[in-house]
Amino acid sequence: MSKTIRIGTRDSQLALWQAETVRSQLESLGYATQLIPVKSTGDLVLDKPLYEMGITGIFTKTLDVAMLNDSVDIAVHSMKDVPTLLPKGIVQTAVLERASSEDIMLPKGAFNPEAPATIATGSLRRKAQWLHRYPHHQVVDLRGNVNTRLQKLRDQPWQGAIFAKAGLERIDLLPENYIPLDWMVPAPAQGAMVVVALEKDSFCRDATIQLNHKDSALCTQVEREFLNVLEGGCTAPIGAIAQISQSTLRFKGVLFSLDGTTKIEIEKDVEIDACDHFGRKCAEAVLNNGGSELMKQIKHASS
Repeated sequence: MSKTIRIGTRDSQLALWQAETVRSQLESLGYATQLIPVKSTGDLVLDKPLYEMGITGIFTKTLDVAMLNDSVDIAVHSMKDVPTLLPKGIVQTAVLERASSEDIMLPKGAFNPEAPATIATGSLRRKAQWLHRYPHHQVVDLRGNVNTRLQKLRDQPWQGAIFAKAGLERIDLLPENYIPLDWMVPAPAQGAMVVVALEKDSFCRDATIQLNHKDSALCTQVEREFLNVLEGGCTAPIGAIAQISQSTLRFKGVLFSLDGTTKIEIEKDVEIDACDHFGRKCAEAVLNNGGSELMKQIKHASS
């Protein structure tokens, strides 16, 4: 174990927490490590919504390049930020045990959902689901890392903003007055952390595969396969969640129109040993149930 594993990460507080978690687990296995933080385009450009920037993997490309240039050996990501197709030469080696996948709303003061309100989020998925439930509300864009978004919420005259519960919990910023959004279907792989390495680097692959959590890896694989077949990424309001109960995997997936008025949903169970291509099958069912036409409308509106 003479090689020091260089861990690439974004330099936000949450990303560093995630990388430190991987570092700690690797070092407990006897590996030497070094953290190498970098800034991504997604962190630097804050005046445009992600879907208007026309780039998938905007938070991961910089680390992909660093890995391919031999500046870092592995990278740690929030899995929901990672494109479903990895660059040639880079492979997924581990999904850590998943935290909460839930979305939450942080209100400013008392929140009355029946009254007019302005809610902030940078996610098309969250926007569409919020407008589907509360069509009388306005949804505005919110960008930046967790700390930046929390500050914007304090500074702006909004009634609330939507966050991933796991991110706030991980850096001890979850307030007591949050509102659970258990009706909102999360982003595929939300709450999960993933480690990627160079395919040719057997040392780092063998080291990091020991961190893999089997159930979390299976659930996120199904969710991301669903996303990949629907051709989502940052450009379409797509949600997916898979959960394991004993020998059964329970899946729920949704596709919304951009304005939230149209919703196509699928809920299905499958035995764990029959999960091959299950995400694909669920996505194809959505496409055959009007999703194909809806995706065309979304792509047309986004172009």
